[in-house]
Amino acid sequence: MVAEEATVPQSVINDCRVTTPSRKAIWAGRVVSTLPVLVLLMSAAMKLAKPAPVVEGFAHLGWPESLALGLGILEVACTAVYVVPRTAVLGAILLTGYLGGAAATHVRIEESFLMPVILGVLVWAGLFLRDARLRALLPFRSHP
Repeated sequence: MVAEEATVPQSVINDCRVTTPSRKAIWAGRVVSTLPVLVLLMSAAMKLAKPAPVVEGFAHLGWPESLALGLGILEVACTAVYVVPRTAVLGAILLTGYLGGAAATHVRIEESFLMPVILGVLVWAGLFLRDARLRALLPFRSHP
């Protein structure tokens, strides 16, 4: 049995090239990424400070108050990994998991889970605009 060489069509090769995003796309990505970063950092700061509304919120969600510190540190760490360009994809994956847990918590108590989902979409949309590697993986094209 002789192995045949596989040939890859030029159109596939062209579609997989990593091109540098335009300056406008990079800045749009930074702007879109800023909103979830600010919301997550504010959320983490509140968990670390543990004011009365946070303690009440944890009780309402069915989580012990003692988890606030760990969750706040985790939130800061995942957000920091996302902010660094070299590790942004890993950060987006970590934040997706974190926000998925937040959405599941709200679903469990039959509340709206829209906010964590929107933040997750913004995390990935901002990264898509500013990272050429992600755009090469998800090539949305305007032509067939």
